[in-house]
Amino acid sequence: MNFPQQFSRLASSAAIRRVTLALFLVVLGASAALAQTTVYVTNALDNTVSVIDTNTNTVTATIPVGSFPDGIAITPNGTRAYVANSASPNVSVIDTATNTVVATVPIGQGQLGVAVTPNGAFVYVSHGNITGNVSVIDTKKNTVVTTIPVGLQPFGIAITPNGSRAYVADTNSNNVWVINTATNTVIATVPVGAFPQSVAVTPDGAFAYVTNSLGNNVSVIDTVTNTVTATTSVGPGPFGIAITPNAASAYVAISDNTVAVLATASNTVVATVPVGTNPFGVAVTPNGALVYVTNFNDHSVSVISTATNTVTATVPVGNGPFSIAVTPQVPTDIDQCKNDGWKTFTNPAFNNQGDCVSFVSGMHQ
Repeated sequence: MNFPQQFSRLASSAAIRRVTLALFLVVLGASAALAQTTVYVTNALDNTVSVIDTNTNTVTATIPVGSFPDGIAITPNGTRAYVANSASPNVSVIDTATNTVVATVPIGQGQLGVAVTPNGAFVYVSHGNITGNVSVIDTKKNTVVTTIPVGLQPFGIAITPNGSRAYVADTNSNNVWVINTATNTVIATVPVGAFPQSVAVTPDGAFAYVTNSLGNNVSVIDTVTNTVTATTSVGPGPFGIAITPNAASAYVAISDNTVAVLATASNTVVATVPVGTNPFGVAVTPNGALVYVTNFNDHSVSVISTATNTVTATVPVGNGPFSIAVTPQVPTDIDQCKNDGWKTFTNPAFNNQGDCVSFVSGMHQ
């Protein structure tokens, strides 16, 4: 079965989705001085990426990429977006200033999940085409520097805030593989639920949350011991997951056309938000005010207010929106570092004005 046929089945219904997921491997209060937050959405069925302005919730650009784009991640300085083209043997690199593809990285077939290290030096890409590996891209050269053997069907991937570990969900073995990023070797394997899909790490790096699509639950991994400390039922077919910057809530896309809101203090579902049909990707804005959710069948993105847990806008995008990423709020001009402006930034956070100025200077080198 080829990729177009797989995605056609995927779009047919939520019930079919849960079966076909096992058959094919495609995922997946800021000040005015801060840079504009932008949302990037991979449109799997028309080979594009939609760019959404969060001020107006309108699409401002549509970027052609490779075939069947899946996972997407943005560098910490917000200048590049890396897109895994699951049916092309490459990763597209987007310049977010011009919204054009500036590089294409040969990497092999079937790449799905994407994550960038906090220092922006490397991109980790999971291959879900039964090759059982994770490729590591050097962002300066945009070349693959190493390949790490993991499970047969690695899918979602997330890196801890200190950059020391990568957590990779393997749908084949129902495990999460833990990679030491200093040595690029697997140091632990954590059993979770059935058919794990996506991974999100809390801002303090203490826990990794994993959606188990066929288990209808979320596993919570203690990153110190690499053991599951909680398992929470969230609804049928959980897929994408994102955690708010204050770590209070996890938002989980559910195949019954809802998003479950999980309180991380108790690991219980405290709200359920109706969204579009077949929600997949989830991302939270840096200020934690909004959650963006891709609706695969509706070709749209739902915007959830975290204050009310209601949908406040629906944005039409491309065909088959899948994964989603939000640009960080980082200083783009030295003036933004002055007059204690450096204190307003949290990801990355700065120790003083000098650190902020150095960051901006490095962006323009």
